[in-house]
Amino acid sequence: MGRADERRAARGGGIRRLFTWRRILGTFFGLCLLVMGAFAALYVYVDVPEANAQAQKQSNVYKYSDGSVMARTGSGVNREIVDLDVVPKKVQHAFVAAENKSFYRDQGVDLKGTTRGVLNTLAGKGKQGGSTITQQYVKNYYLTQDQTVTRKLKELVISLKVDQRMKKDDILAGYLNTVYYGRGASGIQAAAQAYYGVDAKDLDTAQGAYLASLLQAPSQYDWAYASPTGKKLVKQRWAYTLDNMVGEGWLSKAERDKLTFPVPDSPKAAAGLDGQTGYLVEAANQEMKRQGITEEQREAGGWTITLNIDKKKQKQLEKSVNRQLEDHLDREKNKVDATVQAGATSVDPKTGKVVALYGGVGATEHYISNATRRDYQPASTFKPLVLASALENESTTQDDDLIGLNTVYDGTSKRPVVGSDTPFAPQNEDDRSYDSPTVQTAMNKSINSVFAQMVVDVGPAAVKKTALDLGVPDENFPERPAITLGTMNASTWDMAGVYATLDNHGRKVTPTIVKSAEHRDRTMEPVDGIGGQVISRASADTVTKAMTGVVDSGSGYEANTSAYDAAGKTGTSENNKAALFTGYTPELATAVALYGESPKAGGGQVSLTGTASSGRANGGGFPAKIWADYTLGALGGGSDATFDLQGVERGETAVTETPSATPSETEEPSETPSETPSEEPSQSPSETPGEESPPVETPSETPSTTPSGTPSTTKDPDDGDQPPGERPGSGDLFGQ
Repeated sequence: MGRADERRAARGGGIRRLFTWRRILGTFFGLCLLVMGAFAALYVYVDVPEANAQAQKQSNVYKYSDGSVMARTGSGVNREIVDLDVVPKKVQHAFVAAENKSFYRDQGVDLKGTTRGVLNTLAGKGKQGGSTITQQYVKNYYLTQDQTVTRKLKELVISLKVDQRMKKDDILAGYLNTVYYGRGASGIQAAAQAYYGVDAKDLDTAQGAYLASLLQAPSQYDWAYASPTGKKLVKQRWAYTLDNMVGEGWLSKAERDKLTFPVPDSPKAAAGLDGQTGYLVEAANQEMKRQGITEEQREAGGWTITLNIDKKKQKQLEKSVNRQLEDHLDREKNKVDATVQAGATSVDPKTGKVVALYGGVGATEHYISNATRRDYQPASTFKPLVLASALENESTTQDDDLIGLNTVYDGTSKRPVVGSDTPFAPQNEDDRSYDSPTVQTAMNKSINSVFAQMVVDVGPAAVKKTALDLGVPDENFPERPAITLGTMNASTWDMAGVYATLDNHGRKVTPTIVKSAEHRDRTMEPVDGIGGQVISRASADTVTKAMTGVVDSGSGYEANTSAYDAAGKTGTSENNKAALFTGYTPELATAVALYGESPKAGGGQVSLTGTASSGRANGGGFPAKIWADYTLGALGGGSDATFDLQGVERGETAVTETPSATPSETEEPSETPSETPSEEPSQSPSETPGEESPPVETPSETPSTTPSGTPSTTKDPDDGDQPPGERPGSGDLFGQ
């Protein structure tokens, strides 16, 4: 052997001595012990953290009364957390079959998959699958989506601990509620709505298997956007999921063979707050606040809020406003039309449920809801409450005659009231005087002088008490004769409730829009829409009887379609700043209003005169037409229901008298004060300093009447609140 061979032999022997099997095994076990020690230290060091904020975020879901989704608001995350028992069992199993067949048997981790993920991360190969359901839940609920070695190791440790501390069903529930499904949907409830338009509880097995299959690649597997390859892959994944269910004994082969691929619905825009939706949501939020749910609690998310709003009636109300008002306006070219704001509230008088609401042209265009605002006056829609108080208090006239429908009053325009410390001499519409009208006639024609005297006869304080009992809000409510003209503030919401109480035979009706408001941690006690008796049935039914005359042959004749029994009252406020019609059938009470609001910054009330280039806007015009169109549609084309009037007091409806005088051609009606606390006796109440008197249109012909004194049915094209055969002027301040 040469010297070189000797040297090679020596080196070989040294290498063999260095890498003996003993040393190799010792090093391996040493490394294992080191890794185990490091993992043990990591296990002790890493604890289960608090949930991350994103995982806990939920939206608030608002629904119509039929359960269909109206809007989602809140955290910016489309998620509604549901309990696992809400999700059908086979849908639960579909997710396990797709993602982690051994979920119910494993310890919460997949060491092989996690190791592969760590190595791929170190190699820069990006995101890799292989995690268990528990690991995915931990990643979504406790950690972040970062692809780092540190995060993956934490995921492994926390998953082991979570598996030890939590029940499998709780882990699965957390997973289903946190995972992202595409289409902006986080959690299975949002996903069920996004892909199939149903709640999670209504998913079938095939649909559940699709949603489970979708999780592997939400954007690639969304049927609406998937390429032909993507569609092929997701169908294969769907079949794989169902086959696994059969293999695990969760689905029979026979059931499996009957299932067909459930093509998802086309994507829809997220439910927003435009149009009427924003007004409805805000009304619901305000009711929740009144019921003790703070804004902070609500904005934390997770609420499912079902409204009493009937989707069909809501759509009908919107159509009616468009058809009877908006289609006649030119908001761009007509300055008056640009000021017109419409509002309406419709209530079921038997329950108090607000079934429809119109807040304006759109919540994103006009923030203030015209349905609930209280900065305008109800005007003559208040007059029935004066009669209700007179009946309830068994009041008498100055001549000691008991007040009833056939009681005769002095209908002279500008007649000073008798028996009041506050002077008041209101002008009738067009300054017309009436020869000894009955209360029924005064209601039909909305005669200001009659109801001003009636307030004095009853007592302003007594009238106010009755009004408050019926539901008029206690805001800017003076105790003066002028209250007969509705000089306080009230919304359509308020007045719909007041008239619904009359409709409900004097039993208090409180409008309520929230059917239920539920959260996993708390619920809201809903408002009881029906209260106790606030006025007698006889009083309420007598007022109803009086208001049927308004619709049949009075200022509200535009609301009469002969397809239903109806009672109602028109109203037009001072300077024509508001025009209203509030009425009811045995099944529905609805208040409709037009408000004049300046479009300039800061708003401000302006006159509606000239709306749609048609002269004075009044309650018997657009509001009554909207009311009639809506009511007819909401009742399905009409109703056979009739008013069940019992104990109607003091006579039946009287015939309508003919005006005793027509307006003077030279005399201009002036405006009736509503705010002045007191007046000097020598000062005419119609002479308000600083107010510009509106012009008067003098009737070109005397109203024709039948022999009985009832107006004829010939309708003048320029009619306002007047019944057929009468031509209105433009100067009524607090009339019809």
